[in-house]
Amino acid sequence: MGLLAQFDIYCDALPLVGVARELPDATVLFEFQFNHGNPPLFIITVTDGTRTAIEAALTAAVDIDEWMLIGEAGSTRRYQATPALTFEEQLGDHIDNPAGLKSLAAVEAVIERIEVTKEGWRQSGWFANRDAFTEFSLFWQQNGGFRLHRLTQNGASEPPGDGLSDRQREALRIAYENGFFQIPRRTSLKEVAAELDISASSVSERLRRAQTQLIEETVATTWPSLPE
Repeated sequence: MGLLAQFDIYCDALPLVGVARELPDATVLFEFQFNHGNPPLFIITVTDGTRTAIEAALTAAVDIDEWMLIGEAGSTRRYQATPALTFEEQLGDHIDNPAGLKSLAAVEAVIERIEVTKEGWRQSGWFANRDAFTEFSLFWQQNGGFRLHRLTQNGASEPPGDGLSDRQREALRIAYENGFFQIPRRTSLKEVAAELDISASSVSERLRRAQTQLIEETVATTWPSLPE
């Protein structure tokens, strides 16, 4: 594969977006288990958040028929879930070109990671060439929303943090300069929010997403896998 891409797809009808909204303090990762029937099963990995909140969100999810816990390590839990709808059924009424989903599946790409957000999916993966990436991104630009964070050819490396948005970078800078990350802290979340002129909850989410992005680019690939 020739291009490594990281991007956001904005579509609140995508699987598990409702679950992510119910778990604002957790990181929700998602993958298809293609060798287990049609539609394929979901594998859902959740880091942080209480088990009670996670499992309540899974139970209430309209796109999950049933689920089971299959692994646990520290604050990370992994679930296997049976989808209640096919991908086409779930998205058909929410995108302008549902027929295009089949052609999208034929794009020469390997998606390595899907993080579910409250607005859609953040994905990273490999594309065979520029044409394959253009076909994929154009579909989502026309049928939801698409934001490219990083596009690297032939695996060329980039400095950590290149996937941060300008707002995330600004929030990190101000929090750092004011001593928010020092031990003990020299400032509060409320004071950082006041300088950014946003709410404390907004700056908390912005910092969390920025930190998640940096972790993904630096140490996430060294994490041990969950026990079988």
